[in-house]
Amino acid sequence: MEAEMAGAGRAAAAAPTEAATGLPGTPVLVRALSLLAQFTEQRRALNLSELSRQAGLAPATALRLVRHLTEWGALERLEDGRYVVGVRLWEIASLSPRGHGVRQIALPYLEDLYEVTRHHVLLAVREGTDAVLIDRLSSRTATEVAYRVGGRMPLGTTAVGQVLLAHAAPELLQELLSQPAPPGVPGSVSDAGSLPAARLRGVLANVRQSGVAVVRRDHPSRTVSVAAPIHGAAGDVVAALSIVVPDAQTPAHDLVPLVRAAARAISRSLGHQAKASGAWRHPQLQEPGHPPA
Repeated sequence: MEAEMAGAGRAAAAAPTEAATGLPGTPVLVRALSLLAQFTEQRRALNLSELSRQAGLAPATALRLVRHLTEWGALERLEDGRYVVGVRLWEIASLSPRGHGVRQIALPYLEDLYEVTRHHVLLAVREGTDAVLIDRLSSRTATEVAYRVGGRMPLGTTAVGQVLLAHAAPELLQELLSQPAPPGVPGSVSDAGSLPAARLRGVLANVRQSGVAVVRRDHPSRTVSVAAPIHGAAGDVVAALSIVVPDAQTPAHDLVPLVRAAARAISRSLGHQAKASGAWRHPQLQEPGHPPA
């Protein structure tokens, strides 16, 4: 083992011109994944030289890996020579139980919420230190929002993110607070940099107590988002559901019962046994001449 580590160290030192993903000791799979990671919403099509440079790989290495990825279907080559993400990746991703499984069960309830609001209904799960949007129902005339299906959303400053963060392990919050604050969205009421640690802790405590998160934003449009947790069979929070509407259209407190009821219904469909609500149940009415049931 020591000899292998020493050999890897010598190989790494012999190639100082490549980034970490391009070091000779780096597994081929990691290098291939580093190429796929270069595609973003802003960079949906990249040529070979861009992939090579941004992934920190030698051109020959990038070319070899791109060929394999294209043959497998993870990448597709356009007529102009640039590459885009292939449909094969979407097919594989759709098998994720945390994505497709939750979405399949939640979809009827999302559709019901959409019929009520006619704006946006979002469904998200947590992936590391981000929320990932796995479904969104929107009308053509809905107010503008910044997130797309498959896109990542910050945990601290979005309603679905706050719900997921409020029910995550405390270590995750510590990890987020230790990171430098990313630049906030201009005009946002709750930019990433405007939530100090004490305030964020207070927001999350309120989310846990009330069962919902409410976030208002001014960019890209004035919206209010109300989110609630979805519980799995084991009781853990597996996803978050939210409604996003124009801020001036509907008071947030009118949306809370809708979102909570839908989230509870999805949770029951996932096998979650909620605690008794404490609601008083009326005794069954006894018809005259009949003994009690």
